[in-house]
Amino acid sequence: MTINSMTGFARESGSLDDWSWQWELKSVNGKALDMRLRLPPGLEHLEVDVRQRLQKAMKRGNLQINLNLANSNTRETVSVNQALLAELTAIAERLRAEIKAPPLQAEALLALRGVIEPVRSEVTEAEAASRDAALLRNFDQALIALQAARAAEGKRLLAVLREQLLRIGQLADAARKNPARSPDVIKARLREQVARLMEAGTAFDEQRLHQEAMLVATRSDIQEELDRLFSHIEAAESLLASGEPVGRKFDFLAQEFNREANTLCSKAIDKSLTAIGLDLKTVIDQMREQVQNIE
Repeated sequence: MTINSMTGFARESGSLDDWSWQWELKSVNGKALDMRLRLPPGLEHLEVDVRQRLQKAMKRGNLQINLNLANSNTRETVSVNQALLAELTAIAERLRAEIKAPPLQAEALLALRGVIEPVRSEVTEAEAASRDAALLRNFDQALIALQAARAAEGKRLLAVLREQLLRIGQLADAARKNPARSPDVIKARLREQVARLMEAGTAFDEQRLHQEAMLVATRSDIQEELDRLFSHIEAAESLLASGEPVGRKFDFLAQEFNREANTLCSKAIDKSLTAIGLDLKTVIDQMREQVQNIE
C-alpha cells in the first residue's frame, strides 16, 4: 500500500571537462501537471527531453525546474580587425607627416578601441552533444531523488489518512450505537414534549399528532448516512491500496464524507449525536487538507 505526495525537492550536481552544473527540482501540490523550466541561454533545446521525462514520471503537481551551468575555461582568443587597423594606420601616417611627428608605435594603434577584439572559441557539435547527454543523465538522477522525496512524504500522508479513516469509523460506530437513536428513547422524548404542551392547555388532534411524530422519527433517522459513511471508508481504503495516483478521486470522496457529516448533524435530535457529528466534521476537514497533497 503506497501513495505519493506532490511535495518534494531534489538537487543534483555534475561536471564534464570545463563544464559544471546543478539541477534543482521543486514540486508542490497542483490540480494538474504544471511544469516551469528555467534553462540557461543556448540550452532551450533540452526542454523537450526534460518535459517528456517529467510527464512519464509524474501525473500531478506544480514543478519548478532550474538549471545553473558554468564553464571554468572561457577559452578566449583575440582577433585583429585588419580593415580598421589599416584605416587608422593611414590616418595616423597622414597626421604624422603633417605635424612631423616621430614614427608610429604599433602598441599605440593596437590599444585603440575596436582594433583588437576578444573571441570566444565556439563549442563543437561533439562537445555540445556530450555535455547535453551528461546533463540529461544528471537530470534523471535528480528526478529519481524527487520521486523518492514525494514517496517519503506520501508514506507519512498514508499513515495520517489511515488514522483519520479509523477515527471516522469509530465516530460513525458511536453514532450507530448511540442510545438516543433507540425507538424507546425517541418515544419518551416525544411523550415528554407532548406532555409539556398539554399542560399549557393546547388542544391536539391525536391523529395529526401521531403523523407528526412519525415524520419526526423519519427525518431524524441517520441510518442511511451511517451506511454511506462506512461505504466511503471502504472506498477510501481501496483507493489507498490501489498503488495508482488517486488524489483526484480521494478529493471527491472527501467531499462525500463531508456531505454525510453535514446531514447527520442536521438530523441529530440529541446533543450527544450533534457532538459526534461535529467531531466527524472536524476529522473530515483535517483529512481534506491532507488529501490536497496526494498525487
